Amino acid sequence: MGGRGSAWLAGALAAAAVGLAGCSPNDPPGGEGDLSIATGGAGGVYQVYGGALADQMTRGLPDRPTTAETTSASVDNLLLVASGESDVAFTLADTAIDAVEGAAGFERPLELRALAKIYSNVTQVVVPADSDIETVADLEDRSVSVGAPNSGTEVIALRLLEAAGLDPDEDVDGAGLGVGESVAALRDGTIDAFFWSGGVPTGSITDLASTDEIRLLDLSDALPRLQERYGEAYQAAEIEEGDYEGTAPAKTIGVPNLLMVDAEMPDALAYDITKLLFDRKDQLAAVTPQAESLDPADARELVEPLRLHPGAQRYYEEAGG
Repeated sequence: MGGRGSAWLAGALAAAAVGLAGCSPNDPPGGEGDLSIATGGAGGVYQVYGGALADQMTRGLPDRPTTAETTSASVDNLLLVASGESDVAFTLADTAIDAVEGAAGFERPLELRALAKIYSNVTQVVVPADSDIETVADLEDRSVSVGAPNSGTEVIALRLLEAAGLDPDEDVDGAGLGVGESVAALRDGTIDAFFWSGGVPTGSITDLASTDEIRLLDLSDALPRLQERYGEAYQAAEIEEGDYEGTAPAKTIGVPNLLMVDAEMPDALAYDITKLLFDRKDQLAAVTPQAESLDPADARELVEPLRLHPGAQRYYEEAGG
């Protein structure tokens, strides 16, 4: 499969929007639940976190049974919420900014609001430990998974390739695989490297590191270029020793993760979901360690032009955040 650049992404987003517009509102992707959470692909934190949140919402909001749906993640999730097919979206902040601005392939600005900043994704570029690939620029003419189509991983992967002076359409042999598929492909030698934007540790990469020797690329040189072009959604981050078995620390790039909803969601429901998120922190953290970082004072701090939903804002004011 050939590499994909900005033109490809614009076309994919347009196609996704058409497909979602054709879905029946009586047959939401999330199943039979009254509320639906759009999460991510198999093996990623979004799927695990979203499943735990759906379970706690069903328990804590008994009149609003909730299901979690498996998706391609950020871009798809925002389109699902904007079309009314899902109620809550897990998303990366950079993709959310594109959506509310109508940029990077979103055909129009989407009227979306945030409930909370929940944790930060860490961009991980994984190669075999004995690979001669040392930088993103070294991916030229290599077989590389840039993430599932319409995912936040794909967005940042394409931007990182361009920041390294590579044309994603011409200079890499790109594959659009989710993290679980990427791990399997690297393990069997089908690809030379893969991008993943997710929580640390990510279960699929933990499993890979337990059986194969891997290495993570240093991405710190790209941060100033990304910030200059795309803003402060991109932040310095680090994968620390011990995060993955036998893997050395690596400087990389972080992006906040958000829960987003339609601007027209009733204030009372947005308040109830936001309150439940923090009231059920311990139960969520028992399933996914990323929930341990939930903090109302931090969760309300967003990157412009993102805005809180009024129902969430009321929760934070009452909580003193």
